[in-house]
Amino acid sequence: MKYVNLGSTGLRVSRVCLGMMSFGNNSERPWVLDEAAAEPIVKAAADGGINFYDTADTYSGGASEVATGRLLGKLFSRDEVVVATKVFMPMGRAENMGGLGRKHIMSAIDASLARLDMDYVDLYQIHRWDNRTPIEETMQALHDVVRAGKARYIGASSMFAWQFAKAQHIADSRGWTRFVSMQNHYNLVYREEEREMIPQCIDQGVGVIPWSPLARGFLAGNRTRDGERRTTRAGSDPFGDSLYKVDADFDVVDRCMAVAAERGVPSAQVALAWLLQRPGVTAPIVGATRLGHLEDALAAEQLTLSEKEMQRLEEPYVPHPVLGHI
Repeated sequence: MKYVNLGSTGLRVSRVCLGMMSFGNNSERPWVLDEAAAEPIVKAAADGGINFYDTADTYSGGASEVATGRLLGKLFSRDEVVVATKVFMPMGRAENMGGLGRKHIMSAIDASLARLDMDYVDLYQIHRWDNRTPIEETMQALHDVVRAGKARYIGASSMFAWQFAKAQHIADSRGWTRFVSMQNHYNLVYREEEREMIPQCIDQGVGVIPWSPLARGFLAGNRTRDGERRTTRAGSDPFGDSLYKVDADFDVVDRCMAVAAERGVPSAQVALAWLLQRPGVTAPIVGATRLGHLEDALAAEQLTLSEKEMQRLEEPYVPHPVLGHI
């Protein structure tokens, strides 16, 4: 496993991040694993050199954070592992139990740390942009979280590039903590982030840690043109259906499978290897519900595609509307 700096920080992370959304309980999603079923996967990730783990308060209503804390606590000392979580999504029905207002951020970080059973997180990320809260309020609250020692760094997730630039400008102009990472929607099937967000991140020294690097299993062949759903997740993922559905998306999958067949490896490895070789990408956030998923991610980190293979994979792509910001 290779390790790199997260953006322009001194924080060293593995080139693959294990997404912990798949672990906790299945109260929201039938494909989520409980703690006992997740443990062999997380252990294999640790054994494979992965030191970077991403969760969020909203996953399984907080159960993912609980599982993350317990599982990582069995495998690492706190200083050996990089833990990321997120804030924004509603954690209850009351008006101030979601969003990026100061009241919620201050409550949410304490609740996340309690579930994780940790004194701090390494990376505290805003899950989405909050149109109802002035960005100045959000950035000051996040700065105070860092000053209080509850987070080492802060990051952002899917938003428009102008919004990200505005947030960074506010932080810089006030002497507050700036975002060091962008967790955005980016994969072979959805490449609109190459227009503005990724160039901005490269220019500003911000690490890029894409979510859904396999397009929620689409690039691994979990659904077909005629509507067949080959996995539990594919059959119960309306959000995925809203993201990946046009014929051109299947053309990209077909091309990925063709390149993979020539290599004699699963298409998931090729799709991840492509992403790992794209400019600006620090560490894709890979989900896993079987050991094979984790093995593909580890193998992809060692797989180098030729320039010709990269071009062939990119050729069928057609422009998309903005997807995944909400």
